[in-house]
Amino acid sequence: MTLEEYRRMTAGTRSREAGAFFEDTISASLAWHEARGLLKADKTPEPMKPLHKPNKNGQFLACYTKKAQVDFCGTMHGGRSVRFEAKQTDTDRFTRNRLTDEQMDDLRGHEKLGALCFVLLCFGVDRFYRVPWNVWENMKAVYGRQYVKEPDIAEYRIPSASGVVKILHGILDVNEINKGGNNGTI
Repeated sequence: MTLEEYRRMTAGTRSREAGAFFEDTISASLAWHEARGLLKADKTPEPMKPLHKPNKNGQFLACYTKKAQVDFCGTMHGGRSVRFEAKQTDTDRFTRNRLTDEQMDDLRGHEKLGALCFVLLCFGVDRFYRVPWNVWENMKAVYGRQYVKEPDIAEYRIPSASGVVKILHGILDVNEINKGGNNGTI
């Protein structure tokens, strides 16, 4: 194995681990929001079709039947639908094409119907941003290019603490929710 092959392999492993950590962080964050009556959302399973019957361990070979869908869908307090795609990077930028055409069509269509749609970004493992869908979609017009860096989206940074990302920070009026018996804060 060459040094370059080893570097690529190591970078790939590190990227997969950071992505898995981000997904675990989102799961913990969704549980935190749900426990406070703020948001009920789930990871969208990728549609797949088994190619063979399961073996004795329940394992089977399968293939995806559709292109990637939006990562998370749910409903926030008050009944508004929420849909978002989540992306993580160890680099200094996110390119617009990190979302597939199908994911962008989904977010565009649901936002037109009134859903709260956004792209949840994570730089490294601890810096989170909730970029509104219309900003992501119009990235070229907003930023003059088809990618964003952290300074570009500073206004969309959302807090995190103890492994929980406050996904709806600044969106819900917690005082109004608290009148209804919720004792959580966001």
